[in-house]
Amino acid sequence: MINRFALCWLLLMTSLTAQAQLRLPRLISNGMVLQRNTPLTIWGWAQAGEKITVRFTGKTYKATTDNAGIWRLTLPPMPAGGPFSMAITGGASRLTLTYILLGDVWFCSGQSNMVHQMNIHDVTYAGDIAEANYPQIRQFWVPTLTNLQGPVTDFPQGEWKAAVGENVRPFSAVAYFFAKKLYQRYKVPIGIINASVGGTPIEAWMSEEGFTGMPVQQTLIDKNKDTAYVNSLSRRAAAAPRPAPPADLGLAGAVNWYAPAYTPKGWRNINVPGYWEDQGVKDLNGVVWYRREVQLPASMAGRAAGVFLGRIVDADELYINGKPVGRTTYQYPQRRYKVPADVLKPGRNVFVVRVTNTAGKGGFVPDKPYCIFAGADTVDLKGTWQYKVGTAFRPVSRANPDGGSPAVGISAQNQPTALYNAMVAPAIDYAIKGFCWYQGESNAGRPQEYEPLQRALIRDWRRQWKQGDLPFLYVQLPGFMDYNYLPSESSWAVLREAQRNALSVPNTAMVVAIDLGEWNDIHPDNKKDVGERLALAALKLAYHENVVYSGPLYQSATIDGNRIIISFDHVGSGLVTSDGEAPGEFAIAGSDKKFVWAKARIDGGTVVVWSDEVPSPRYVRYAWADNPVNPNLYNKEGLPASPFRTDTP
Repeated sequence: MINRFALCWLLLMTSLTAQAQLRLPRLISNGMVLQRNTPLTIWGWAQAGEKITVRFTGKTYKATTDNAGIWRLTLPPMPAGGPFSMAITGGASRLTLTYILLGDVWFCSGQSNMVHQMNIHDVTYAGDIAEANYPQIRQFWVPTLTNLQGPVTDFPQGEWKAAVGENVRPFSAVAYFFAKKLYQRYKVPIGIINASVGGTPIEAWMSEEGFTGMPVQQTLIDKNKDTAYVNSLSRRAAAAPRPAPPADLGLAGAVNWYAPAYTPKGWRNINVPGYWEDQGVKDLNGVVWYRREVQLPASMAGRAAGVFLGRIVDADELYINGKPVGRTTYQYPQRRYKVPADVLKPGRNVFVVRVTNTAGKGGFVPDKPYCIFAGADTVDLKGTWQYKVGTAFRPVSRANPDGGSPAVGISAQNQPTALYNAMVAPAIDYAIKGFCWYQGESNAGRPQEYEPLQRALIRDWRRQWKQGDLPFLYVQLPGFMDYNYLPSESSWAVLREAQRNALSVPNTAMVVAIDLGEWNDIHPDNKKDVGERLALAALKLAYHENVVYSGPLYQSATIDGNRIIISFDHVGSGLVTSDGEAPGEFAIAGSDKKFVWAKARIDGGTVVVWSDEVPSPRYVRYAWADNPVNPNLYNKEGLPASPFRTDTP
């Protein structure tokens, strides 16, 4: 029997052995893509004072771990090529990495539109997924992590995967089409490190040093390092009184409302798609049940099928003939459910959807596909359904002077430095070609703050990577939300302006995506054009090709009597409109800044704008809206003009 002292000694030795074992960061692993033509840092951990040997491409490199057990060495610049193997030895440990490529590595980051995988858009890009066979395009997907204390040194998991077959499904769609375009042009391996999280602000992606000169954020960073403070908010959230939610009548009776034996009583008509607040149900957050009897042809009976239910705000559960078919817990994904072969019957089939909404308008988002299909048969699901309210939620106050909700406490992923510390810091020693950034939606509510933050982010990341002014490519927000047919103010337009102004930072390029949005979806389906426009910007900034890589950008405005003449950069081969009509979305104002729609015409490389209502014009705007109706000004290379205004405060 082992005595207590012996057991403690055994545990100590086991711990020391584990700490001393040769270990590599997750990024340095099988299948990695290393940056060509630049010095490369290879690093890891082992016992203090351990002699480390790295053998790569026929050469040997040596290092010794420091007192903390960290070792690092530098490989010289090497051209594109591979696959190669790398052997690393330290003491009695030996690691061998295989299938290594040398090419170009891009760090891709931002929020959900950079997250969105090919798999989410597998209807639009079914052909691209089926044809994916690019073993030299690889992605390292960084898991979603936060840390409020400070930078961490490694990711807990992650691996490099090639864009081959089904493995392409987890690739960021934007990053994949970006990489594919570059690979097809240069035939060099392309590596993508994707660190992105939906619904996150730019502040979460910056390091503490990046907030130098920003006292408000620095104070919050210091507070969040106090675990007692953070834990107190969590305890307060846990202790916050929560009224028991009222019972859902659809699940509380003797027969559930989705069951075949249920007989509907007191249901009302409602249109699908559509929001219930627009159809006679006022300010309801809660559970609403939808029901419809659908006639299906005999050819669909007993067959596996698919159901498209567009998008639903917020969560839904679909039942067909009493059987659960699919469920989604939040509003953004498109509902595309598979129906097992034993569910459908010839003739009458009962569809029931239980919709839960917690804020804003609830229901079925318009202008999305709603149908069921099997083989060559498709049955439309749009039209009149019946609805009944299962429960109505009571309003809950979420005000909290400490910045967190009393119900949920602090949302770590929204705090300054939280995502940088956990998802960016472990990669800063890994040499890269440049950055791709797609973010801003979460900052659109306070757009005046965005320009200095984006400039600070660019400076911060370049400083952290220590590779000079690396190319920084980013996407300007696309159109989103309701169309407004009168000139109006717009926080999204202000944020786009902040993004455009950040182009004054050297070696940056902005992809204009105003034409790629969807009014009813913050995650537009067209990810391919975004990725390919980013690649076009890379051709110019990173590969120094003489290409037109941007749409027209406002340069200056000259007042000529009752007209304003606008000049642009990046006109390429000339200005055109996408539809052959006169330029739209121009508004003009006098000194009172009361904007009215203007007439406009292209005159060489300029646009001339005027209105009979404004005899003495002073200011002009273009596409200044959350979602401009017809932003049709382009250059002949097919790239859209960026929104702008000349009346900047």
